Amino acid sequence: MANYNKVILVGNLTRDPQMSYLPSQTPVVEFGLAVNRRWRGADNQQREDVCFIDCRAFGKQAETINQYLKKGRQLLVEGRLQLDSWEGKDGVKRSKHRVVVENFQFIGPAGPGGPGARAPAAEREPAEPAHEEPAEPPAPEGGQDDIPF
Repeated sequence: MANYNKVILVGNLTRDPQMSYLPSQTPVVEFGLAVNRRWRGADNQQREDVCFIDCRAFGKQAETINQYLKKGRQLLVEGRLQLDSWEGKDGVKRSKHRVVVENFQFIGPAGPGGPGARAPAAEREPAEPAHEEPAEPPAPEGGQDDIPF
């Protein structure tokens, strides 16, 4: 039987990202995401439901999220569900689902200097392409095309 664990969410940060480091010095950032769902009830009244989701990102992604995102900023998150289990101080076993971020994208406007403002272009690292295109072969020497037909 095949298994598939993929989550795609678009929502707003419920709090500023919290950065920490693993013992291996790998950056880890945790943040909350609020995802709204709107629908019309049987009485034709507009309804809204909010789902609050805890998210965690590692490495360079964690550093970027921590640097550029603030509470209220909209974000698209792609990742996988993970179940964390632990025993509380009171001895009761607890568990919680969270999304481990594998990819993300900034969404919505970021005002200058406001929450989620981007660094000036000179300070940003160049963005990596989503997928690499094959390089075009070099032109033959002499400037003539060697077309075999």
